[in-house]
Amino acid sequence: MSIIEQFQEIPTTCISDALKGLNNLSSAIKPLKEEYRVAGRAFTVKMPVGDNLVVLKAIREARPGDVLVIDAKGDTYRAIAGDFILGMAQTLGIKGIIVDGVIRDVVGIKELNYPVFCKGTTIAASGKAGEGEVNVHISCGGATIHPGDIVVGDADGVVVIPQSMEEEVLKLSLEKVDKDIKRVQKVSGNKEEILAYLDHFLS
Repeated sequence: MSIIEQFQEIPTTCISDALKGLNNLSSAIKPLKEEYRVAGRAFTVKMPVGDNLVVLKAIREARPGDVLVIDAKGDTYRAIAGDFILGMAQTLGIKGIIVDGVIRDVVGIKELNYPVFCKGTTIAASGKAGEGEVNVHISCGGATIHPGDIVVGDADGVVVIPQSMEEEVLKLSLEKVDKDIKRVQKVSGNKEEILAYLDHFLS
């Protein structure tokens, strides 16, 4: 199983704990549907407010399995894309979209059943003046992301794993999953264990 496939199965909460909470995107960036999960290498996009031509460039240049991570400067007035453009990304094998901004055509995008993480929806379209950059380091939702970093998103939000740390973070994340499972098994339905657990922190 590849490292991406392993991260795909790990809750973002456990990954965040492994990273000491330092690499999470803003909590305002959420999946359009709670059941959406995505894990993949970041194909980064630096987009000027209201100009999405660079998003089309990114869709053309990204590889199947990549996740587009778009720095739209947090703008919530103009959409980075609608269902037509995101449908093309899906067809070309891009694994999902994460954007510090908003989308439009929300009903159509939900019908695609395609992992989109964003700040919300809007009505206004973007123009296409042609500015912007791809495959550069960006700030998205308050986190620094470099091309090729692993991004993981689920119902709780999005976390980024730097390439230089991915093996270590995977190990720590799996250990956290195992620890959480054992903790639940130990205290579930056991009042004495619950009280002992609470007293450990309160004493």
